[in-house]
Amino acid sequence: MSGHRFAEEISDLELADYQRAVRLVLRHPLITAGWPDEKALPRVRRFAASLRHDLAEAFGYRLELHGATARLVRTRDSLETDHPARSRNGRPFDRQRYAYLSLCLAVLGRAGIQITLSELAESVAADAGRITGLGLDPDRGADRRAFVDAVGWLEERGALRTADGSSVAWASDPGTGEALYDVARDVVLALFRPSRVLQHVESVTALLDRSGAADNPNSSGNAARRAAAQAARRAVVEQPVVYLAEVAEPVANHLRGSALPADLYRLTGLRVERRAEGVLLVDTVNFSVERFPGTGSVAQAAVLLAVEMADRVVDPDRRRVRRFPPPEPAEQRLRLAREIDAGLPTGTLVPLPDESPDLAPAATDGGPGDDGGPDAFGRPRDDQAGPGRLPFATDSFLQESTDQILRRYGKAFGAGWHADPQRLRTEAVALLARFGAVAIVPGGVLVRPLVGRYRNTVATVKKRATTPELFA
Repeated sequence: MSGHRFAEEISDLELADYQRAVRLVLRHPLITAGWPDEKALPRVRRFAASLRHDLAEAFGYRLELHGATARLVRTRDSLETDHPARSRNGRPFDRQRYAYLSLCLAVLGRAGIQITLSELAESVAADAGRITGLGLDPDRGADRRAFVDAVGWLEERGALRTADGSSVAWASDPGTGEALYDVARDVVLALFRPSRVLQHVESVTALLDRSGAADNPNSSGNAARRAAAQAARRAVVEQPVVYLAEVAEPVANHLRGSALPADLYRLTGLRVERRAEGVLLVDTVNFSVERFPGTGSVAQAAVLLAVEMADRVVDPDRRRVRRFPPPEPAEQRLRLAREIDAGLPTGTLVPLPDESPDLAPAATDGGPGDDGGPDAFGRPRDDQAGPGRLPFATDSFLQESTDQILRRYGKAFGAGWHADPQRLRTEAVALLARFGAVAIVPGGVLVRPLVGRYRNTVATVKKRATTPELFA
């Protein structure tokens, strides 16, 4: 016995390999014989018993292994939009591609052991034709590309294994190209494992964690503490940064405690960085799907914009930066849930008698005495006093800073970005928002505490014989 709460049966010699397996499962909740690579599944199987125990105790997750498939069933505390499915060329899935992917899974769930691409397309087209505004016409290039992206996503993960032909040929000419697939039923079943009967779901919030032990007054103190500790660990491994002001107080208490950094280091081998405003897990081993700072023009521009915003906030020689209250997390979650619920197919809904909607009442416009949230025009309120106010950077300041970055670093950014600096600013700000560095509001962004981490960053251009690249 190791004397630790987690990885108890793991020796010191095996600990690094075990931590690698934990990071692997957390990053790739679906692992098959070839996804994300051929070595992944043997690594998970090697530590299967310890992984099942630790992932359940630490995070409330369930690890399932069936055949040549490992699936991590996560407990979700909130909706997220920062990790979309992506096609092979890196394009994020849109609603059409998600719809085709779902219909493909439905068809494959009732298919045999083999299916041709044209048969799959015909079945999906028949189902899509019954959905208003969707449809699938293989003769339309946009429909065909979206369908092939959905099929390619399944191919990458091993749900479809090419026996003959190629989807590329079919995408070029559905009349002559063809592909034959073996259907991996264990992967298909692992991909679609809803926690609720979907015809009974009245709101997307029904798919989130409903244990409620941390907030349930009838639960025991130990159960509530255990639930809060699990929620704290989940937040740290799932989010780029966790701000204490945006989580429940029991969860914040665990984030402040000394046990959480030790537990996560034991499990993942990564260290927790803690500041007054919140905590983050320092990724030194490519644990995250997307890293910040990263490579590429957008990531480099984002770091340089963060430096500009940090310098502006603390510059004593310029006019004081306006500060506003940040968007209320609960209101943001409510708005996102309502946007998703607007697409629920009410025609197939079968409500349960004892079920009630999980959404809170709609927020009302604040009256004269309301000093929180945006005003009637959607603009943040200008209130310098009070805790929690964040510095406000206007769109004009961000665009001016982007223009200066392009002039300062010249060839470090390609001609396309010089021709369209507004797109560079938009994508860089979106990247900063995904990592919790800024909050996008009408007219600009609110600068969050994470930006201060990059205040003293110095950027240089490394000269090469070829096109120079910017390093921050």
